[in-house]
Amino acid sequence: TVWSEESEGTNGIGTCIADQRALTIHRDQHFFSRNTLLSCTTAPVYDHEGNLAAALDVSSCRSDLTEGFVQLIAVAVGDAARRIEAENFRMVFSGARILLAPAAERTAGALIAVDSDDLVIGATRNARLALGITREALAKGLLAADVLGDAPGAREDLDDAERGVLQRALARAGGNVSAAAQSLGISRATLHRKLARFAIRRPH
Repeated sequence: TVWSEESEGTNGIGTCIADQRALTIHRDQHFFSRNTLLSCTTAPVYDHEGNLAAALDVSSCRSDLTEGFVQLIAVAVGDAARRIEAENFRMVFSGARILLAPAAERTAGALIAVDSDDLVIGATRNARLALGITREALAKGLLAADVLGDAPGAREDLDDAERGVLQRALARAGGNVSAAAQSLGISRATLHRKLARFAIRRPH
């Protein structure tokens, strides 16, 4: 590619992709002299499976660019990259419940997708790293409660999400349990158990 390390040596985009980490290549840190007027701040963007998908870059030729301002740009670029990942993740798993994973730092990028059977069917890279989720584990089936159960507030997050799904399904079905269960892809008996567990009353 145009900005690969093979083509341009050390540079924001190419080095970010090669190292898979956020970084800033400032002026004479560039390999080629033709790029030394640039200050490039770049962050990797990962897809819904945790694979590197892109690099988000903000470059400037301003001669008055201070170290403090570069740091602010780095924070903004990193935040934007995580937001792009989160939006893509929500689009891919649009039919699932999206929960914030209990990462060490609760960032917008640490998300898991949970299906109607309370199985984790997807996780962003940040969530995979924070919770030790592997592709093999996802393929075998992971219970959300097992993944989140030991984290402070995680059980409440999961319960709140499930309660909301049940309430919305019942409301859309006009209180008809059979119709709500069908829309959720679960049996009528299972829905009754869940309604009793969360003390949810059917709308009249």
